[in-house]
Amino acid sequence: MNNWAEFRHFKYLLAIMEHGGLRAAAEQLRTAESNLSVQAKQFQEYFTIELFRKARDGHILLTETGIAFKPIAQGLLDARDEAIAALKAIERGQIRTLRIGCTPFVDPELFEMACALHKEILPSCPIRPTHGDAVQLVEELVAGEIDAAIMTLPISDPRLSKEALRQDRLVACLRADDPLAGKAAILPPDLESNLGVLRHPRQHPEAHSRLLALLEEAGVQLKEFSRASNPVEMQSLVKAGCGLALLREGTVLAAGLTTRPIAGVNWTVETAFVYNKQLHPKTIPVLARNLKRRLATQPVKGRSSEAMDDRSPRSGSAKHPPRPERSGQGEYPRWRRA
Repeated sequence: MNNWAEFRHFKYLLAIMEHGGLRAAAEQLRTAESNLSVQAKQFQEYFTIELFRKARDGHILLTETGIAFKPIAQGLLDARDEAIAALKAIERGQIRTLRIGCTPFVDPELFEMACALHKEILPSCPIRPTHGDAVQLVEELVAGEIDAAIMTLPISDPRLSKEALRQDRLVACLRADDPLAGKAAILPPDLESNLGVLRHPRQHPEAHSRLLALLEEAGVQLKEFSRASNPVEMQSLVKAGCGLALLREGTVLAAGLTTRPIAGVNWTVETAFVYNKQLHPKTIPVLARNLKRRLATQPVKGRSSEAMDDRSPRSGSAKHPPRPERSGQGEYPRWRRA
Protein backbone atom coordinates (compact mmCIF):
# COMPACT_ATOMS: atom_id res chain seq x y z
CA MET A 1 0.00 0.00 0.00
CA ASN A 2 2.70 2.52 0.96
CA ASN A 3 4.60 1.79 -2.26
CA TRP A 4 2.07 3.92 -4.11
CA ALA A 5 3.56 7.10 -2.63
CA GLU A 6 6.59 8.52 -4.42
CA PHE A 7 9.09 11.21 -3.50
CA ARG A 8 7.33 13.64 -5.84
CA HIS A 9 4.18 13.47 -3.71
CA PHE A 10 6.08 14.59 -0.63
CA LYS A 11 7.94 17.25 -2.61
CA TYR A 12 4.73 18.64 -4.11
CA LEU A 13 2.78 18.67 -0.86
CA LEU A 14 5.66 20.21 1.05
CA ALA A 15 5.90 23.00 -1.55
CA ILE A 16 2.16 23.67 -1.27
CA MET A 17 2.45 24.03 2.50
CA GLU A 18 5.60 26.13 2.44
CA HIS A 19 4.22 28.57 -0.17
CA GLY A 20 0.76 28.72 1.35
CA GLY A 21 -1.13 27.71 -1.76
CA LEU A 22 -1.18 25.87 -5.07
CA ARG A 23 -0.36 28.78 -7.39
CA ALA A 24 2.86 29.84 -5.68
CA ALA A 25 3.94 26.22 -5.27
CA ALA A 26 3.30 25.49 -8.95
CA GLU A 27 5.40 28.50 -9.99
CA GLN A 28 8.27 27.39 -7.76
CA LEU A 29 8.12 23.79 -9.03
CA ARG A 30 7.53 24.91 -12.64
CA THR A 31 4.50 22.72 -13.10
CA ALA A 32 0.80 23.28 -13.69
CA GLU A 33 -1.41 24.25 -10.79
CA SER A 34 -3.91 21.62 -11.89
CA ASN A 35 -1.21 18.94 -11.68
CA LEU A 36 -0.43 19.86 -8.09
CA SER A 37 -4.11 19.89 -7.20
CA VAL A 38 -4.62 16.39 -8.62
CA GLN A 39 -1.50 14.99 -6.92
CA ALA A 40 -2.44 16.49 -3.56
CA LYS A 41 -6.01 15.20 -3.78
CA GLN A 42 -4.97 11.69 -4.81
CA PHE A 43 -2.41 11.42 -2.00
CA GLN A 44 -4.87 12.46 0.69
CA GLU A 45 -7.67 10.28 -0.63
CA TYR A 46 -5.44 7.24 -1.04
CA PHE A 47 -4.22 7.35 2.56
CA THR A 48 -7.47 8.77 3.98
CA ILE A 49 -5.85 11.82 5.56
CA GLU A 50 -6.52 15.55 5.40
CA LEU A 51 -3.44 17.76 5.32
CA PHE A 52 -5.00 21.17 4.64
CA ARG A 53 -8.18 23.03 3.84
CA LYS A 54 -8.63 25.90 1.42
CA ALA A 55 -9.65 29.25 2.84
CA ARG A 56 -11.93 31.65 0.97
CA ASP A 57 -9.00 33.80 -0.10
CA GLY A 58 -7.31 30.79 -1.74
CA HIS A 59 -4.73 30.24 0.95
CA ILE A 60 -4.51 26.92 2.74
CA LEU A 61 -5.02 26.14 6.41
CA LEU A 62 -3.00 23.22 7.72
CA THR A 63 -4.67 20.55 9.78
CA GLU A 64 -2.94 18.93 12.72
CA THR A 65 -1.87 16.14 10.37
CA GLY A 66 -0.59 18.71 7.89
CA ILE A 67 1.53 20.40 10.54
CA ALA A 68 3.10 17.03 11.34
CA PHE A 69 3.57 16.29 7.64
CA LYS A 70 6.03 19.16 7.09
CA PRO A 71 8.94 17.93 9.26
CA ILE A 72 8.22 14.29 8.38
CA ALA A 73 8.29 14.98 4.64
CA GLN A 74 11.38 17.17 4.95
CA GLY A 75 13.16 14.42 6.86
CA LEU A 76 12.27 11.91 4.16
CA LEU A 77 13.57 14.16 1.38
CA ASP A 78 16.73 14.93 3.37
CA ALA A 79 17.33 11.20 3.82
CA ARG A 80 16.99 10.71 0.06
CA ASP A 81 19.52 13.46 -0.66
CA GLU A 82 21.93 12.14 1.98
CA ALA A 83 21.70 8.61 0.57
CA ILE A 84 22.44 9.77 -2.97
CA ALA A 85 25.33 11.97 -1.78
CA ALA A 86 26.81 8.99 0.11
CA LEU A 87 26.54 6.71 -2.93
CA LYS A 88 28.23 9.29 -5.15
CA ALA A 89 31.06 9.75 -2.63
CA ILE A 90 31.59 5.99 -2.38
CA GLU A 91 31.57 5.61 -6.16
CA ARG A 92 34.23 8.32 -6.48
CA GLY A 93 36.44 6.82 -3.77
CA GLN A 94 36.06 9.82 -1.47
CA ILE A 95 35.47 7.83 1.75
CA ARG A 96 38.96 6.57 2.51
CA THR A 97 38.69 6.15 6.29
CA LEU A 98 36.32 6.80 9.19
CA ARG A 99 37.72 8.69 12.17
CA ILE A 100 35.23 8.33 14.99
CA GLY A 101 35.59 9.48 18.58
CA CYS A 102 34.06 8.43 21.88
CA THR A 103 34.02 10.01 25.34
CA PRO A 104 34.75 7.93 28.49
CA PHE A 105 31.19 7.95 29.86
CA VAL A 106 29.55 6.53 26.71
CA ASP A 107 28.38 2.91 26.71
CA PRO A 108 31.17 1.03 24.83
CA GLU A 109 28.60 -1.22 23.15
CA LEU A 110 27.01 1.85 21.55
CA PHE A 111 30.36 2.89 20.08
CA GLU A 112 30.97 -0.64 18.81
CA MET A 113 27.53 -0.66 17.17
CA ALA A 114 28.30 2.56 15.30
CA CYS A 115 31.57 1.16 13.97
CA ALA A 116 29.88 -2.09 12.93
CA LEU A 117 27.10 -0.24 11.10
CA HIS A 118 29.60 1.77 9.07
CA LYS A 119 31.31 -1.50 8.14
CA GLU A 120 27.95 -2.66 6.79
CA ILE A 121 27.76 0.47 4.63
CA LEU A 122 31.38 0.36 3.46
CA PRO A 123 33.23 -2.84 4.46
CA SER A 124 36.51 -1.76 2.87
CA CYS A 125 36.72 1.50 4.82
CA PRO A 126 39.19 1.33 7.76
CA ILE A 127 38.01 2.79 11.06
CA ARG A 128 40.32 4.88 13.27
CA PRO A 129 38.83 5.19 16.77
CA THR A 130 39.71 8.14 18.96
CA HIS A 131 38.98 8.27 22.68
CA GLY A 132 39.08 11.56 24.56
CA ASP A 133 37.16 13.98 26.74
CA ALA A 134 34.36 16.21 25.44
CA VAL A 135 36.48 19.35 25.10
CA GLN A 136 39.11 17.50 23.07
CA LEU A 137 36.64 15.82 20.73
CA VAL A 138 34.64 19.00 20.12
CA GLU A 139 37.85 20.76 19.09
CA GLU A 140 38.76 17.91 16.75
CA LEU A 141 35.28 17.82 15.23
CA VAL A 142 35.31 21.55 14.56
CA ALA A 143 38.78 21.33 13.00
CA GLY A 144 37.78 18.34 10.85
CA GLU A 145 40.40 16.12 12.50
CA ILE A 146 37.76 13.47 13.24
CA ASP A 147 34.58 12.72 11.30
CA ALA A 148 32.10 12.03 14.10
CA ALA A 149 31.90 11.22 17.78
CA ILE A 150 29.54 9.57 20.22
CA MET A 151 29.32 11.86 23.22
CA THR A 152 27.23 12.76 26.21
CA LEU A 153 25.43 16.10 26.10
CA PRO A 154 25.14 19.04 26.41
CA ILE A 155 27.19 20.18 23.42
CA SER A 156 26.27 23.73 22.41
CA ASP A 157 28.69 24.50 19.56
CA PRO A 158 26.47 25.65 16.65
CA ARG A 159 28.87 24.20 14.07
CA LEU A 160 28.03 20.66 15.14
CA SER A 161 25.00 18.49 14.37
CA LYS A 162 23.72 16.43 17.28
CA GLU A 163 21.52 13.35 16.78
CA ALA A 164 20.18 12.13 20.13
CA LEU A 165 20.56 8.36 20.47
CA ARG A 166 19.36 7.36 23.92
CA GLN A 167 18.84 8.35 27.53
CA ASP A 168 19.95 6.47 30.64
CA ARG A 169 19.04 7.07 34.23
CA LEU A 170 21.72 8.49 36.48
CA VAL A 171 22.24 6.51 39.70
CA ALA A 172 24.38 6.81 42.80
CA CYS A 173 27.39 4.50 42.97
CA LEU A 174 28.50 3.52 46.47
CA ARG A 175 30.33 0.84 48.38
CA ALA A 176 28.30 -2.27 49.13
CA ASP A 177 29.11 -1.90 52.83
CA ASP A 178 27.99 1.74 52.93
CA PRO A 179 25.03 2.21 55.31
CA LEU A 180 23.16 3.93 52.46
CA ALA A 181 23.29 0.66 50.49
CA GLY A 182 20.62 -0.64 52.87
CA LYS A 183 18.13 1.82 51.38
CA ALA A 184 15.98 1.05 48.36
CA ALA A 185 16.75 4.53 47.03
CA ILE A 186 18.89 7.47 48.03
CA LEU A 187 17.30 10.84 48.77
CA PRO A 188 18.76 14.13 47.50
CA PRO A 189 19.64 15.19 51.09
CA ASP A 190 21.79 12.05 51.33
CA LEU A 191 24.00 13.53 48.61
CA GLU A 192 24.74 16.66 50.65
CA SER A 193 27.49 15.12 52.73
CA ASN A 194 28.13 11.91 50.76
CA LEU A 195 28.56 12.88 47.10
CA GLY A 196 32.33 13.19 46.87
CA VAL A 197 33.42 11.97 43.41
CA LEU A 198 32.72 13.82 40.17
CA ARG A 199 33.98 13.85 36.63
CA HIS A 200 36.80 16.36 36.22
CA PRO A 201 35.16 19.72 35.39
CA ARG A 202 37.62 20.50 32.60
CA GLN A 203 36.61 17.42 30.64
CA HIS A 204 33.10 18.72 30.05
CA PRO A 205 32.59 22.23 31.49
CA GLU A 206 29.01 22.55 30.17
CA ALA A 207 27.99 19.31 31.85
CA HIS A 208 29.72 20.22 35.10
CA SER A 209 27.99 23.59 35.27
CA ARG A 210 24.66 21.92 34.59
CA LEU A 211 25.27 19.39 37.34
CA LEU A 212 26.08 22.04 39.92
CA ALA A 213 22.93 23.97 38.98
CA LEU A 214 20.77 20.86 39.30
CA LEU A 215 22.27 19.90 42.63
CA GLU A 216 21.70 23.41 43.92
CA GLU A 217 18.11 23.26 42.71
CA ALA A 218 17.74 20.02 44.66
CA GLY A 219 19.16 21.70 47.76
CA VAL A 220 22.54 19.98 47.57
CA GLN A 221 25.60 22.16 48.13
CA LEU A 222 28.99 20.72 47.17
CA LYS A 223 32.12 22.21 48.70
CA GLU A 224 34.91 19.79 47.89
CA PHE A 225 35.07 16.66 45.74
CA SER A 226 37.55 14.28 44.16
CA ARG A 227 37.99 14.37 40.37
CA ALA A 228 38.17 11.47 37.93
CA SER A 229 38.51 11.18 34.15
CA ASN A 230 36.48 8.01 33.52
CA PRO A 231 34.05 5.62 35.25
CA VAL A 232 36.81 3.22 36.31
CA GLU A 233 38.66 5.99 38.15
CA MET A 234 35.41 7.17 39.74
CA GLN A 235 34.74 3.69 41.06
CA SER A 236 38.28 3.42 42.43
CA LEU A 237 37.75 6.64 44.38
CA VAL A 238 34.41 5.38 45.68
CA LYS A 239 36.06 2.15 46.85
CA ALA A 240 38.79 4.21 48.52
CA GLY A 241 36.17 5.92 50.67
CA CYS A 242 36.06 9.30 48.89
CA GLY A 243 32.26 9.31 48.81
CA LEU A 244 29.46 8.54 46.38
CA ALA A 245 29.62 9.07 42.63
CA LEU A 246 26.94 9.56 39.96
CA LEU A 247 27.13 7.07 37.08
CA ARG A 248 25.09 6.04 34.07
CA GLU A 249 22.78 3.16 34.95
CA GLY A 250 24.15 -0.01 33.39
CA THR A 251 27.81 0.90 33.92
CA VAL A 252 29.73 -2.29 34.77
CA LEU A 253 30.75 -2.09 38.42
CA ALA A 254 33.86 -3.27 40.20
CA ALA A 255 33.50 -5.86 42.98
CA GLY A 256 32.35 -4.37 46.24
CA LEU A 257 30.28 -1.59 44.67
CA THR A 258 26.56 -1.22 44.06
CA THR A 259 24.15 1.44 42.81
CA ARG A 260 20.93 2.96 44.08
CA PRO A 261 18.41 5.19 42.29
CA ILE A 262 17.94 8.73 43.54
CA ALA A 263 14.37 9.23 44.73
CA GLY A 264 12.34 12.28 43.83
CA VAL A 265 14.35 13.20 40.73
CA ASN A 266 14.32 12.11 37.12
CA TRP A 267 17.92 12.75 36.09
CA THR A 268 19.09 11.17 32.85
CA VAL A 269 22.24 11.07 30.77
CA GLU A 270 21.69 11.70 27.06
CA THR A 271 24.08 10.25 24.50
CA ALA A 272 24.29 11.71 20.99
CA PHE A 273 25.96 11.15 17.64
CA VAL A 274 27.82 14.39 16.86
CA TYR A 275 29.44 15.57 13.64
CA ASN A 276 30.53 18.75 11.88
CA LYS A 277 27.73 20.25 9.78
CA GLN A 278 30.15 21.13 6.99
CA LEU A 279 33.24 18.91 7.37
CA HIS A 280 32.12 15.28 7.32
CA PRO A 281 32.23 12.30 4.93
CA LYS A 282 28.96 11.86 3.07
CA THR A 283 28.32 8.52 4.80
CA ILE A 284 28.08 10.18 8.23
CA PRO A 285 24.43 11.38 8.04
CA VAL A 286 23.44 7.94 6.72
CA LEU A 287 25.31 6.29 9.59
CA ALA A 288 23.51 8.54 12.08
CA ARG A 289 20.11 7.56 10.68
CA ASN A 290 20.97 3.87 10.58
CA LEU A 291 22.24 3.99 14.15
CA LYS A 292 19.05 5.62 15.43
CA ARG A 293 16.93 3.10 13.52
CA ARG A 294 18.94 0.15 14.85
CA LEU A 295 18.63 1.42 18.41
CA ALA A 296 14.88 1.76 17.96
CA THR A 297 14.60 -1.93 17.06
CA GLN A 298 17.59 -3.39 18.92
CA PRO A 299 18.42 -1.07 21.83
CA VAL A 300 21.78 -1.46 23.55
CA LYS A 301 20.83 -2.35 27.09
CA GLY A 302 24.30 -2.68 28.55
CA ARG A 303 25.08 -4.87 31.51
CA SER A 304 22.99 -4.17 34.58
CA SER A 305 25.08 -2.63 37.35
CA GLU A 306 22.91 -4.30 39.97
CA ALA A 307 23.21 -7.68 38.27
CA MET A 308 26.98 -7.36 38.42
CA ASP A 309 26.91 -7.12 42.19
CA ASP A 310 25.14 -10.00 43.88
CA ARG A 311 27.12 -9.49 47.06
CA SER A 312 25.58 -6.16 48.01
CA PRO A 313 23.75 -6.28 51.36
CA ARG A 314 19.97 -6.33 51.17
CA SER A 315 20.20 -6.34 47.39
CA GLY A 316 16.90 -8.16 47.13
CA SER A 317 14.90 -5.29 48.60
CA ALA A 318 16.59 -2.67 46.45
CA LYS A 319 17.00 -4.57 43.22
CA HIS A 320 13.91 -3.23 41.51
CA PRO A 321 13.04 0.13 43.08
CA PRO A 322 10.45 2.36 41.40
CA ARG A 323 11.92 3.94 38.29
CA PRO A 324 11.26 7.66 37.81
CA GLU A 325 10.05 8.92 34.48
CA ARG A 326 12.92 9.64 32.11
CA SER A 327 13.22 13.14 30.77
CA GLY A 328 15.65 15.96 30.31
CA GLN A 329 18.97 16.17 28.51
CA GLY A 330 22.62 16.28 29.15
CA GLU A 331 25.65 14.66 30.66
CA TYR A 332 23.89 15.40 33.92
CA PRO A 333 20.10 15.30 33.79
CA ARG A 334 17.23 17.57 34.53
CA TRP A 335 15.80 17.57 38.02
CA ARG A 336 12.36 18.17 39.33
CA ARG A 337 10.54 17.39 42.53
CA ALA A 338 8.50 14.21 42.45
